[in-house]
Amino acid sequence: MRLGKNAKTDLLKQVPLFAGCSKSELQKLAAIADEIDLRDGATLTREGRAGREFFVLIEGTVEVVQGADKIGELGGGDWFGEIALLTNAPRTATVTATSPVRVLVITDRAFRQVVEATPSIAVKILERVGQRLAHDAEAKTT
Repeated sequence: MRLGKNAKTDLLKQVPLFAGCSKSELQKLAAIADEIDLRDGATLTREGRAGREFFVLIEGTVEVVQGADKIGELGGGDWFGEIALLTNAPRTATVTATSPVRVLVITDRAFRQVVEATPSIAVKILERVGQRLAHDAEAKTT
């Protein structure tokens, strides 16, 4: 069963990157989020390659590998690929489905179009990124 706009909005609201966004802003993001089904074993991102999508897992599980090391496993409600929305940096990890998965996908191009039309989203995301960078810097010094 496909998600409606409200269900997509609720999923996006759980992503810290979008935590400062209003309901209206989240609805604009939900409108550009495509729902995709992928099979077990599908590679969603490959380390070192260009990233052009952000993913929110609706259901299923994925494995996250960096180099030769498994660094995590994600499930429904988790997200990855946010760096692709904000920079042209290569992917930092390979993410592979370990079961059939359903994901919401936001492409960098669609994201930029929404941000250009609604600049307040960009300001709120920059605040969240700044908070994360400050937290990471503080954690390194303690």
